[in-house]
Amino acid sequence: MKFGNTLLAKRASFPANYAAAFLDYGRLKLLLKQTVASASLATLPHLASVEGEAVTPFDVGAVASRHLATLAVATKEFFLMLDEQVAVVSAFYETEEDRLLKLYSPASADQPLAADKAQEALRGVQKLESYAVLNLTGVAKILKKYARLSGAGPHIAESYMMQLTRGHRFYHNNKLAELKASLLASVAGVAEINLDSPIIPAVSPASHLRASRQMGSTSQVMTVADGNGVGDDTIDRRPSSSVPLLREGKTPTPWFPPAALLPSQRVLITMSGPHGTDIIAALLECISKANLRVDDFSFARLHHHVTFAVLVQLPASPPLDVAFVKDLTATAKRWNANLLFDAQDANTLPPSLEDAPYDNRVKYTATVLNQRGLTPAFLNDFTKMLLTYRISVERMARLNSALAGAMTSVDYKLSVPRDVDVDVFRADLFALSRTHGTDVSLQEANVFRRSKRLVVFDMDSTLIQQEVIDEIARHAGVVDKVAAITESAMRGEIAFAESLRRRVALLKGTPATVLDAVRATITFNPGARELCRCLKKLGYKLAVISGGFIPLANYVKAELGLDYAFANQLRVGPDGKLTGETIGPIVTGERKAELLEVIAQAENITPEQVIAVGDGANDLWMLAAAGLGIAFNAKPKVQERARTRINQNSLTAVLYLLGYSDEDVSTLMNTP
Repeated sequence: MKFGNTLLAKRASFPANYAAAFLDYGRLKLLLKQTVASASLATLPHLASVEGEAVTPFDVGAVASRHLATLAVATKEFFLMLDEQVAVVSAFYETEEDRLLKLYSPASADQPLAADKAQEALRGVQKLESYAVLNLTGVAKILKKYARLSGAGPHIAESYMMQLTRGHRFYHNNKLAELKASLLASVAGVAEINLDSPIIPAVSPASHLRASRQMGSTSQVMTVADGNGVGDDTIDRRPSSSVPLLREGKTPTPWFPPAALLPSQRVLITMSGPHGTDIIAALLECISKANLRVDDFSFARLHHHVTFAVLVQLPASPPLDVAFVKDLTATAKRWNANLLFDAQDANTLPPSLEDAPYDNRVKYTATVLNQRGLTPAFLNDFTKMLLTYRISVERMARLNSALAGAMTSVDYKLSVPRDVDVDVFRADLFALSRTHGTDVSLQEANVFRRSKRLVVFDMDSTLIQQEVIDEIARHAGVVDKVAAITESAMRGEIAFAESLRRRVALLKGTPATVLDAVRATITFNPGARELCRCLKKLGYKLAVISGGFIPLANYVKAELGLDYAFANQLRVGPDGKLTGETIGPIVTGERKAELLEVIAQAENITPEQVIAVGDGANDLWMLAAAGLGIAFNAKPKVQERARTRINQNSLTAVLYLLGYSDEDVSTLMNTP
């Protein structure tokens, strides 16, 4: 969510008198766009020309002077408006702070407020603190926007923030901090709470900024945040010792208020730089020395550059010493890293730092595949589709080997709003897939994704390249008639049982030895052996359920190391020739789904843990019965109805859908 929208939402939760005194971030942003942006030095004409086009000469100095003059006027107008709004915020803060001090300051340390009265007062103090932090964040963010749009760099914005530290109480809430300490003492039932060393109050990002200046860092980047994860504006702080860090006092009490009274006890500390694991070790060493509780962490790497973030719990007792901040800043400087502090509101944090910071979402995995390489056009259209559905990308991981050159397979972790119609989204993904010749498999990212235990395959045109009945017909001299019926059945135009009866009838009188001849010609599809070997190494049970014939299905079972084989049985007469009939129930589409369930029950496997792979209309039943049903190079009508499709040369692409990479496959293939 953009900060302007976040600020509006937060402001709406405050009482009317607070809301009326908020920084008008939207108005300031509009003024920047209307005045400063058009006068920016970045809008100067370029001298570069396109080959074959004449360059119109102009006086660079004169044009730049006009821009600077216009920018000066626009800058003055912007800062006048900002001054006016900061004055409103400051005046309201001081009035409200004075009111709270008058109402709730105890007459003496020996006469603290009653606990219930102190809790009421604490809520008022916290409200005012939140108001100050939100508006301070707004100032920092609008200054960053000014620096970017004007092209003037961060120095003017930095100078303005420095002035806030000297002239406004909402930046220095020392009096409010003293009142808060006495109120906490009242709630705790002790005489007073005094601190014998400086601490970092989790609710005051301004104090972090003061700490950074006190440390004398010349390159440290600090964050101003509102406790909602929106503190992404950074300000380069220069050393200054003119501002006292925080107050000092007496011996601390071991009591610490409950989370409800101090909702921002946690701080996200992020270190980013070019030294890989050294930065992880350096940040954790600082946290370890301070003996802070680690609630969560997140890590990202781009070659040698890493970003490591740790969510820590500020200590209850003893208070956090300023030496911790000093240690952090020195460590960051030593490793040439950026350091950020971000105060966190426990009520708005996602369950994990890696999660998108939104409520009411479901996690999905989208695996994209294109053996020729994922094109920028597809990636662009795919991302735009995600934005249309308000879907957030939480993680992207390449699955095919980097040594292969082109990127052919990527796993996305997506955060999908619950109100998204996933069936409609799948239909749009299918249309996108056809446009770009790129497969997109969408699966719910739950425990069952990589805990599948059974894979059931069709045989003809799936595990093997042939349609065996067509091969038998070729030997019988009726291949054209049989092939026409086969195609019609695969397209779903004829019921499978009827099509099988018609085709088998055409084989009457063919010697049964034809099955041996056909078996000798069987060619496995690319990746069939590798896929089955990897799956067996992973402990999967494997089955072939075919509308073909059992002698050939048993051959495939033996060659690939499968556990089960089901198919139709041809009747052979006393003369050793086919009678044109079958024995037993025909393996129709419905029968395939029934056999899938029988195998799963026998192996004590849930349907969610089953994968089915097929290409024909008679496979749709078992594809629907499985937790993951894959149409492999299937007929168009089958692809339209299947939830997942693979249109790649190799069956090993199935492993990508389970989250396995080329490196994983290599390990499995090379394991004895």
